[in-house]
Amino acid sequence: MMAARSPMRRTALGGSASRMLPQARIAGPMPWVIAIMIALTVMAASAGLALNNVATNARAEISGGITVQVVEGAPASRERQVERALSFFAQRDDVASMRRVPDEELAALVEPWLGEVANETEAVPTPALIDVRLSGPLTAERLREMRSELVRMVPAARLDAQAGWLAPVFDAIRSLQYLAMGLIALLALTSVAAVWLAARSALGSNRDTIEVIHHLGGTDGQIARIFQRSIGIDAALGGVAGLALGLGAIFVLGQQFADLGSGLVGGGTLGLRDWLVIGFVPLFGVILAMLTARLTVISALRRML
Repeated sequence: MMAARSPMRRTALGGSASRMLPQARIAGPMPWVIAIMIALTVMAASAGLALNNVATNARAEISGGITVQVVEGAPASRERQVERALSFFAQRDDVASMRRVPDEELAALVEPWLGEVANETEAVPTPALIDVRLSGPLTAERLREMRSELVRMVPAARLDAQAGWLAPVFDAIRSLQYLAMGLIALLALTSVAAVWLAARSALGSNRDTIEVIHHLGGTDGQIARIFQRSIGIDAALGGVAGLALGLGAIFVLGQQFADLGSGLVGGGTLGLRDWLVIGFVPLFGVILAMLTARLTVISALRRML
């Protein structure tokens, strides 16, 4: 008979204990707090992933790339040295491709700063540019040897690795990635603190009920599950709302950056794997909230009794 009554007794205890927390969860502050945290986390995660894509695509695009400038004021002399430079690279086996940048493109690049006068070569002489793509990695030793050989043939030539030009940009992107990761960690700690405070507050306001449940045979695990389930529902509601807010912000910002028309910015498009990571953020928030609630309640109950 005792064995037959045991499940009914546990059910009765669970039903009584479930009324310790307010049932109208959406009216409380916890879902909205979690929604804000999830929205900010989604935006920070998407920014970090986009920056990683920008850096990865930029490195892949300029890998093995060098830029040759022929800095010569006299047009005739400049053209002769450009021909020698093109001949120098054409004879090398480690050159995958090369291309002289047309003067019209150079004029279009400097026109925002110099105006239409940039189209007048005699008024504003611009260096000739050659874009070269090498096969294999571009090491510092390889770059020095190539620069030394080129300068002997073309005294006015200036050879630089394209990756060197963007090194400050990559450093800035790396710093922003660290900032995004730090913000995500800070938001996670803030969410843990909010759940901890909510659980402690609920425990304090229901202390008498908890003692009655203990006298009736309820265990700490049963009580913790009530809090865990209630906060889990709050976290799920907040997670859905936060994900919607975060995705809306990502869409608006994405449209703004797309209007810039920059190739570097275009490399930050989020892929399928990135969207899966972003979609996992609310689920991680729910798991973190439920785990925090359980540990908080069990720890408090052990000190209470």
